[in-house]
Amino acid sequence: MSIQQKPSDSVDQEDSSSAVESDLQPQQSESEPRPASSSTAQSSSEQRSFFRKDNLITIAIALLLAIVIRLFVAEPRYIPSDSMMPTLEVGDRLVIEKVSPRYQPPHRGDIVIFSAPDALQAVGYDATDVLIKRVIGTPGHEIEIRDGQVYLDQEKVQEPYISAPPNYNLRLVTVPDDTYLVLGDNRNNSNDSHIWGFLPSDRILGRAVFRFWPLQRIGGLDREADPAMNA
Repeated sequence: MSIQQKPSDSVDQEDSSSAVESDLQPQQSESEPRPASSSTAQSSSEQRSFFRKDNLITIAIALLLAIVIRLFVAEPRYIPSDSMMPTLEVGDRLVIEKVSPRYQPPHRGDIVIFSAPDALQAVGYDATDVLIKRVIGTPGHEIEIRDGQVYLDQEKVQEPYISAPPNYNLRLVTVPDDTYLVLGDNRNNSNDSHIWGFLPSDRILGRAVFRFWPLQRIGGLDREADPAMNA
């Protein structure tokens, strides 16, 4: 191969009109309602001002929470290429959770997003570019690709999620500490570890856990059921 009413003057004008009219009318009894005093109008204006301030504070807190959630908890992502087909199609929208990578290493079969490693930056990728692939090899395990088949510690890996068997070979390699071997499910149209090498763990940004668009394909993105993927 990631998202303000100025108080009206009408009250003061109405109070002035009431004061003039009271000079021309009979004196009101104590049981009759008195016109609104200037202190009542001021109190009403202060209440409106308070509510506006309270609403602004609520909006500010909501925005802050949204930013914190996006930066540290989860964020939506859009799939722009076909490197993960048929699992993920162009235009799919995913929820990426960003908590688990901070506390536990990715498992084989996880679909992760990551910033471009140095090898990709050396050929023109930007450090802010984000890619998505499936974890195939974790630290300490041996990976080999030959005759259209992925071998994990000399055992064939069943991969029902790929678009077609790989038409390339990868010599036997041992995944170094703090790195991962990642491949696209569209094996023959994916810029991944078989081209540029191992993915450093500190480049992993999150794990794809849920597809929310399109609606007809909404659902979770669980790790594959192959026992080798859960070892």
